[in-house]
Amino acid sequence: MNILAMDTSMGACSVAVLGADGTALGLHAREALMARGHAEALMPMVQEVLAKAGISAPELDLIAATVGPGSFTGVRIAIAAARGLALATGAKLYGTDSLTVMARDALGRLSPKGPFAVAVDAHRGMIYLGIYDEAGEQRDGPLLIAPVDAAELVPRDLIVAVGSGAALLAESCARQRRHIETALPELQPSAASLAKIALEVRATVPILRPLYLRPADARPQQPGVARR
Repeated sequence: MNILAMDTSMGACSVAVLGADGTALGLHAREALMARGHAEALMPMVQEVLAKAGISAPELDLIAATVGPGSFTGVRIAIAAARGLALATGAKLYGTDSLTVMARDALGRLSPKGPFAVAVDAHRGMIYLGIYDEAGEQRDGPLLIAPVDAAELVPRDLIVAVGSGAALLAESCARQRRHIETALPELQPSAASLAKIALEVRATVPILRPLYLRPADARPQQPGVARR
């Protein structure tokens, strides 16, 4: 099975190709941190990683993308690319939320001994929150929530939070005389982790749909009366 995975949901553009022949895995990945420019960077990165893996697009069996939460535009970029490539190649589609992908990466770097949280700064006084057990199984989320409300929600035995919003969550917990550790503030969704999840789950979806936890900033123009 050949899997192409893509993420453009947050502060990085990430692409990976995972080839599995039943006995061995071959992983080729490329990631670049960027605040913007994902749309221009994505397809050249896809071509580069496919070339490193030694396969062509028609040889792909599964195309995976993160579906959010994240930036409104960023989430759409990987989903649109996945849809287009699937249409052109006949590959199946798979998608999961970006926080679950981050949790998978955190597991390999921290090996938590209990539940942990993925918290991403969503700005405007809010965080994206996911709660996971020590095996990386999602217990709650993804949620768009104020840190003070998140502190009420997280389990009492939660020991660590990761991501750019971890410090915000820890501060709110401290006000309630609870202590949690923070780690990996630079953590981004990784296409390599997404590809591994897709291989393990071996599920497909007929279509990828964005997961938006807040409405877009732009609003349709309201009809009005033209005046001179």
